[in-house]
Amino acid sequence: MSPELLAATVAAVRHAGARMMTRYSTESRQPGLPELLAHLRANDAAVVEVLRPALTEALPSAGWLDDEHGSGPMDGGRWWLIDPVGGNVNAAHGMPDWNIGVSLVQDGRPVLAVVYFPVLDEMFTATAGGGAFRDGEPLRISAKTALNGALVGTGQAQPGQAPELAERMAASVVAMSKAALQVRISVPVSHQLAQVAAGRMDLHWQFDNVRAHAAGVLLVQEAGGVVTTLDGTPWELASRSYLASAPGLHAAALDVLTGRP
Repeated sequence: MSPELLAATVAAVRHAGARMMTRYSTESRQPGLPELLAHLRANDAAVVEVLRPALTEALPSAGWLDDEHGSGPMDGGRWWLIDPVGGNVNAAHGMPDWNIGVSLVQDGRPVLAVVYFPVLDEMFTATAGGGAFRDGEPLRISAKTALNGALVGTGQAQPGQAPELAERMAASVVAMSKAALQVRISVPVSHQLAQVAAGRMDLHWQFDNVRAHAAGVLLVQEAGGVVTTLDGTPWELASRSYLASAPGLHAAALDVLTGRP
């Protein structure tokens, strides 16, 4: 991946973050669901309005997907996958944990990732085979080897989860709460994956994988983490589930999440 393309992507994402900061307020509150949904859509539109022309100019041959809840296989070639405002609902409620997320996927594999946290002014980047970085400094995954000292997490990727999925997620939280030091249940998922890549958290698991997670997954992989499905098979863009973990915790976490003794 060329340094010029990464630089152009970072510039576009930083510009989009600045655009969102003009809309963001710690006092932000909407009186009801219709107003909240309209605000979320307007946030996404404001970011896409900045990102799409900039990224299209940087790589005109790439396709475009900005459905952050999209899942399943996709056509070959190169695609920009955009999560315009990861944690949009947090931003709309005046909380600081939201981000702008972009990944470039080539033939079903993420090859470039940029995740920017405007409130903290932290820029996470990764390229396939080129490592992962925060503000230019290399990221290193956690060195922990025991779950009893681990900060772990999961979250809701898609709204309107089926009852069976919600119950499975709840059961996994109970199981992991008995094994790990602390379990976080929060959005955006990309936030947790970036923290795993930075060694601030130790692992993240997901039952409802969506394609927009690709940026966070690449960050974890390039920081030295292990990412598989919950069956232990290699992660793919269309996988239904995954565990992104420090290497020393991965096997034990899989045992907990799958109910193995």
